[in-house]
Amino acid sequence: MKKTITVIDTFGFLFRAYYALPPLKSKNGFPTGLLTGFMNFISNIGRDFQTDYLVFALDSKGDTFRKEIYNEYKSHRPDVPEDLLKQLPVAIEWIEKMGFQIAMEDGYEADDVIASIAKDAKEKDLEVRIVSHDKDLYQLIDDNKVYLFDPIKKTVVNEEKCFEKYGVTPLQFTDYQSLLGDSADNVPGVKGVGAKTAEALIKEYGSLDNIYENIENIEKTRWKNLLVEGRDLAYVSKKLVTLYTECHCIDDIDKYVLPEENPILKIADTLIEYDLNRIITKVEKDGLSYKTSVPKGYEEKTLETKKEIKTEFILLNDEKELLKIVASIPEIAIVAFDTETTDLDVRHASLVGFSFSFEEGKGYYVPIGHYYLGVPNQVSKEVAKEAIEILNKRKLVLQNFKYDYAIIKNQLGIELNLYADTMILAWLLDTSSKVGLDALALKYFDHEMISFKDVVKKGENFSNVDINEACKYAAEDALITRNIYFKLLDEFKEKECEHLIQLAHDVEFDFIYVLANMEENGIKLDVKKLEELKEKNNLHIQELKSKIYSSAGCEFNINSPKQLGEVLFDTLKLPPSKKTKSGYSTNEVVLQKLYNEHEVVPYLLEYREAFKLQSTYIEPLIEFASKDENNRIYTSFLQTGTATGRLSSKNPNLQNIPVRTEAGAQIRSVFIPKEGYKLVGIDYSQIELRLLAHFSKDKALVDAFNNNLDIHHQTAVKIFGEEEAKEKRSIAKSINFGLLYGMGSRKLADTLGISTKEAKQYIDSYFKAFVSVKDYFKSVEDGSLDNGYVETLLKRKRLFDFDSANAMMRAAFLRESVNTLFQGSAADLIKLSMIKIYKEFKNSEDIKMLLQIHDELIFEVKETEVDKITNRLVEIMENIYTLEIPLKVSKSVGLTWQELK
Repeated sequence: MKKTITVIDTFGFLFRAYYALPPLKSKNGFPTGLLTGFMNFISNIGRDFQTDYLVFALDSKGDTFRKEIYNEYKSHRPDVPEDLLKQLPVAIEWIEKMGFQIAMEDGYEADDVIASIAKDAKEKDLEVRIVSHDKDLYQLIDDNKVYLFDPIKKTVVNEEKCFEKYGVTPLQFTDYQSLLGDSADNVPGVKGVGAKTAEALIKEYGSLDNIYENIENIEKTRWKNLLVEGRDLAYVSKKLVTLYTECHCIDDIDKYVLPEENPILKIADTLIEYDLNRIITKVEKDGLSYKTSVPKGYEEKTLETKKEIKTEFILLNDEKELLKIVASIPEIAIVAFDTETTDLDVRHASLVGFSFSFEEGKGYYVPIGHYYLGVPNQVSKEVAKEAIEILNKRKLVLQNFKYDYAIIKNQLGIELNLYADTMILAWLLDTSSKVGLDALALKYFDHEMISFKDVVKKGENFSNVDINEACKYAAEDALITRNIYFKLLDEFKEKECEHLIQLAHDVEFDFIYVLANMEENGIKLDVKKLEELKEKNNLHIQELKSKIYSSAGCEFNINSPKQLGEVLFDTLKLPPSKKTKSGYSTNEVVLQKLYNEHEVVPYLLEYREAFKLQSTYIEPLIEFASKDENNRIYTSFLQTGTATGRLSSKNPNLQNIPVRTEAGAQIRSVFIPKEGYKLVGIDYSQIELRLLAHFSKDKALVDAFNNNLDIHHQTAVKIFGEEEAKEKRSIAKSINFGLLYGMGSRKLADTLGISTKEAKQYIDSYFKAFVSVKDYFKSVEDGSLDNGYVETLLKRKRLFDFDSANAMMRAAFLRESVNTLFQGSAADLIKLSMIKIYKEFKNSEDIKMLLQIHDELIFEVKETEVDKITNRLVEIMENIYTLEIPLKVSKSVGLTWQELK
């Protein structure tokens, strides 16, 4: 039977261990997360895999030969976190002290050392296991001889896994990387070639050389042009990614044998200094794990066996026991936390209990406010508050933190400190997927959560639930939230987008506090004016009803599409649109086409607008305002409600009030400030066009913005000439914004009421004037198609499943990729502004942030402070991020929202 040598990609493994575990610290404050992960790995050698020989490969200090090939190689890598840097030399020192062998060669990277050992070991008829998840090592995979082993997932990566993940074989991997490049190492690749294109080219031509030998046969012009332009860098990249195999040999193989004496106990005193006592206890109890027998085929089994979720739900209704347990939790521990309440509306909800989980497979529930006959002992609010204050010093992970934050603040006066929100993390990972707890549990663990409706009877709330049943439901939420958190971290690493974890900590988690504050502030309504509007609009609706009945010659239910269709197309014989099983279509598009066919149609359109005003805005707003003694309404902002990153709002939705209609103006006029305050509106001016100038670097656009020119007038000049520019500015404006949202000639023709041919001429003229823009739009679409995603300004991703899309969906995805880039980047900028404004003014009574309507922020500002505060808001928003062109905002002050326009 072949003997096995295991080669550790030391820095790669240690870096992953650092990010996989929470930021643990010893009692004296020294970081120990990486060290803990490393020692867990050492203690599990033999359980996770068996080996005859073991060696740790390290990078040499200083530059390697690759720097001579390409000076920019690895030049753009971000700084390594200080906590990680502190632990690395300690871990390497431990390796040597434990009696393991290190392999390192001057001028070469660890990957070259690993490649050399793998080559030499194969020649000596050894099986080679490489402990790493680094894709650069995939080129070494050679089934039954060399394979990778992921120590965190405990899975083997072989030729099949390589092909499954990248669509190429290990032998083709360096050619694949030569085309694709590697942003992490600053390997250039061929500019414009993404993963899908690289895979397709390798599949068709087999190798880089063969691609260039057949360059004239490549049908796609874009691919051919990119390859021709990028030929030199492709071959430079090939040299950079190809591992050197002659820098290290293992002739004295016996020195790589595993130490006879327990290596962990050799450094026991040092481990105690770093508070890693558990590792020692584990080893003393279980002995040397690599001396125990492991069933043959263990690794293959770990690939196939589904891990059942361990669940233990513990009821904590004894106050002393509760305080004892929470006090025992290490301050560096990740603790999942959740609340149970009587209502989804935080302003009317009472706290019934809370749950938490800080160790694998265990969830605890603390009952506080259950009310039913025979309810057992519960924990008082005072003790609950004491326990939560202790938990608040740990690293709290929640699912939908904003809700629990408001509950705990309202009920107990504690402001929770968030470490991570799993809902936000899941959304960042895939903005189009479901991010609810039930959906995530099913997606990642194939686990069906206990259903709320199975626990809470109809007409009752959580306070009526038996506390033992409540324990199962609530503790499961905390336990699964904790599991999902660690699973999501793994997913970010697997998908090579750990930067999104940093984005969450830098921006998205802070933004939750901003939204919670806005929801708490609410906005005041002029209820008297609303009541007057209601009465006036109701009379208008009755008048329109009479006119419709008179014009139609009969009475019918105007709100019934079926009855309306019969009246219009059967009774009045108007030319119908296509008839379906449910009857004639009577939507707005159909009615607009019939506008001049009969006098009843304009009345119907006017009736629909008046009815919508009454039912969608006036009546709900009166109902919401009447619930509050100050007549303020409190919308809920959804951070994960859109795929682009824009906010949405609900209960009520204040982001869809029409801007340009009379109905919208009437509604906005009832939003007012409180006594002694004014409303202030700050609106980013032409933010998406400015982003277009920034991204495309089109000279005409950049110059126009840098010289503070009217961009719509400048566009009109470019398309229509100086003489017609003034009168055709509105057309230019439609083109400017329309192209950002994928508007084609047909849509532009409908918008402007012109022929498609004329609209196409306008668009062609636009692209001639702004020469870089068309190419830039194309590059965004191509990048989205190649990579399967588009990134915003802050590198937030939106994924697109082109592989399963039909032609129509594919076209929609391409439009949405452009749309997302600009809308999403605008959303990034306003988020940054909102966070900075919130942090600066959160303790001030002179200003409250009330609403965000996409590019506009609305504040309630003390009258005496309006000028000073408004100037500061403008300063913050215009300087929040440095673009190629200046950011500009417009400001307005008024006594109603409508006055801000």
